[in-house]
Amino acid sequence: MGQGRFRWWQGALILVAANIVSALPAGIGGDGAFYNSFVQPAAAPPDWVFPPAWFALNITSVVALHRIANLPPHPRRRIFIASECLGWVLFAAFTTLYFLLRSPVLGAVDTVLGAMAAATSCLMAARLDRLAAVLVGLRAAWLLYAGYVSVWVALANPDPFLGG
Repeated sequence: MGQGRFRWWQGALILVAANIVSALPAGIGGDGAFYNSFVQPAAAPPDWVFPPAWFALNITSVVALHRIANLPPHPRRRIFIASECLGWVLFAAFTTLYFLLRSPVLGAVDTVLGAMAAATSCLMAARLDRLAAVLVGLRAAWLLYAGYVSVWVALANPDPFLGG
């Protein structure tokens, strides 16, 4: 694993940069009043759950990325890294789409795409590094749950940005 292509500080830099971009539109926890203004499914988590959940998922994702990125070249490794890049972009963009633009529809699209990216990463990691697959699988499971909640919210509520 220690081939030196991807160092711990590079993972920390990705984590910090994505979280700064994510926090700019609405702060660390997002806009709780906006989130709570929607009719939500009974299974929706309270707003305070998101920061600690995402903190843990971001750490596990960086650890998984570090493990896979330092493996020898392989087609699955390349797909894993590409899907992780997409996942980080989607993570960073969510608060802009959902909170700044005030669009539950765009937030739902971002969340579903994030779930698909995480599932792809998990599948690619499964034959390369089982621990990395489990670590990314945690994010995939969270995003599947969040995808259900966000699609439900998008379908049950008006979208101020899209005029619906």
